Amino acid sequence: MRPDNYEEIMDVPEGVTATFEAGTLTVKGAKGELVRSLRDPKITIEAKDNKVVLNAIKPSKRENKQIKTFRAHIRNMFDGATNGVAYTLKICSGHFPMNVSVNGDMFTVKNFLGEKIPRTLKIKPGVTVKVDGDKINVEGIDIEKCGNTAAGIEQLMRITNRDRRIFQDGIYVINKNGKAI
Repeated sequence: MRPDNYEEIMDVPEGVTATFEAGTLTVKGAKGELVRSLRDPKITIEAKDNKVVLNAIKPSKRENKQIKTFRAHIRNMFDGATNGVAYTLKICSGHFPMNVSVNGDMFTVKNFLGEKIPRTLKIKPGVTVKVDGDKINVEGIDIEKCGNTAAGIEQLMRITNRDRRIFQDGIYVINKNGKAI
């Protein structure tokens, strides 16, 4: 028999304010402000008294999973607003010297495996990308945008039709939020 009510209470960290209006959660912290739409017809969300309360009446497995997903998103918003998000990528070029640069919101790699046409990636707004020698730093406050940008850089350097054991050139994520991979 399933419970009549499922409630998840999250404490808002010190120095962070959270407001919920019309299906949108806004989190403001020392690093900046994050806004995210959290809508589900069977889940109610309230932000009051330094707490965020997620509630479902007679929840099924689907609503329980959705509450836990919302909880993870809210926790990531709290972390981003207080500490920020940082990814470090390493440039590995064994066969041809690569030229990696950032101009405005475009990330460009020239001479990858001797290619004549440069590979480019548009950087998402709210994310800063800096090239420092053979390291690339991706920073921001939104974990999804930073993670998607780091993954996009990795995928931009994907090698096809060559033996991956020999051609290990590329750009790879080596550090996420201070934790080595």
